[in-house]
Amino acid sequence: MTFMIDAESGNAVAPSTATPDWALEIHGLVKHFDEKKAVDGIDLAVPRGSFTGLLGPNGAGKSTTLAMISGLLRPDAGTIRVVGHDVWADPVANKARIGVVPETLLLFERLSGRELLEYVGRLRTLDPEVVEHRAEELLAVLELEEAANKLVVDYSQGMRKKISLAAALLHVPEVLFLDEPFESVDPISVRAIRSVLDQLVQTGATVVFSSHVMATVEALCDHVAIMHEGKLVSVGPMDQVRDGGSLDDAFASAVGAAGKIQREVTFFSPTPS
Repeated sequence: MTFMIDAESGNAVAPSTATPDWALEIHGLVKHFDEKKAVDGIDLAVPRGSFTGLLGPNGAGKSTTLAMISGLLRPDAGTIRVVGHDVWADPVANKARIGVVPETLLLFERLSGRELLEYVGRLRTLDPEVVEHRAEELLAVLELEEAANKLVVDYSQGMRKKISLAAALLHVPEVLFLDEPFESVDPISVRAIRSVLDQLVQTGATVVFSSHVMATVEALCDHVAIMHEGKLVSVGPMDQVRDGGSLDDAFASAVGAAGKIQREVTFFSPTPS
């Protein structure tokens, strides 16, 4: 089944009536790993300027989908268009339009935070003065000023996530993809990251991120897509997906967990005398 979200009304509509102003369009996306079909023919469209959460149990295909969207993993079938451009027709050009923070961070750890941003700026052929200005602003807003001259190898997990986000934002991407950006991150770092993402979306950019933290998705996102066993099982504006309840309940229902019987742990019961 193909899911579309109308860019003006925010309602899920049929593809024939959808507005073509998409930040992301996926059609028939498939990825196998040996005999396992990690992503099973999904179709999705996300409007520009939206904040979309990608949810699903472990192994649902979220990270694989994000890796294909961002040009890090080639799909076995299907098409992906980011702001109207085919991702795999020109992967290098696509990387100029997007920012990516993967779940597993691979950083140049023998550089300081400031040096890392300067290096990323050179790789993206940005003007050095622009890089310097943007780097200082990002270091400040992400509360990394005091750590700017420390080596990345000495950063905490929260600091590593923040410097990775700064690197992904340095060239002002049209679409930002984040894989579990709040996992293993302390509450203060979460607050700083959320603030920056809010500001980015307010400029008209689009954010798509995967997460297991329902409260964070509810607080940040206006749209949500739920994956299960490689398929999309629910997608639409947040209020539509929740349908008057909580996102947690909607998620459990969508993945078929709501009615499962919970087995009792018998040794918790008092021992008969």
